[in-house]
Amino acid sequence: MVETALRLFRERGFDATTMRAIAAEAGVSVGNAYYYFDSKEALIQAYYDRAQAEHEEACREFLATETSFAARLSGVMCEWVRVSEPYHEFAVKFFKHAAEPTNPLSPFSKQSSPAREASIAIYRQVVEGSRDRMNAELREELPELLWLMSMGMVLFWVHDTSPGCARTYRLIEVTVPLVDRLVGLSHLPGLRGITKDFIAAVHELRA
Repeated sequence: MVETALRLFRERGFDATTMRAIAAEAGVSVGNAYYYFDSKEALIQAYYDRAQAEHEEACREFLATETSFAARLSGVMCEWVRVSEPYHEFAVKFFKHAAEPTNPLSPFSKQSSPAREASIAIYRQVVEGSRDRMNAELREELPELLWLMSMGMVLFWVHDTSPGCARTYRLIEVTVPLVDRLVGLSHLPGLRGITKDFIAAVHELRA
């Protein structure tokens, strides 16, 4: 049903697609459709969960062996683009719904919290498995900050019309070294005060 729903959302639009139409195309009764998914939004959340699981699996092998922060971060972001490629056309048409702050399908919504926390957990692996030196306080905050950075990449990817999303891969290629340098400098005595102020600002904005 999830595959059918994604296809119909892509072809007809999210608003114009009904649960009855999804059930008919999937060859199940409307009652059975609602038994497994109580709304169209639940189908999208199922897609979020499945995409997240695919991303985790794609990152598993290199996260188990790579210890460089930059390589780990670049690998995780590039794998997200790769596993998401089949859904690019759908994402382009669907993004207006996910971009609405009050929409339950927003990646920042309460309903999306399982997928969001799972994604942050991948970036926690990126940080915890890195042997690079970094400020201890920043290390604690970094997984969520990296996830927020990835949301910027997703926005860029949605609007990327280059073949094979080459511009998104290039974005990762040029930004990860900059993040790596900033993180690497965070433990130096002369920059600890700036790092502390930055973390304090993050806490204030989060509150």
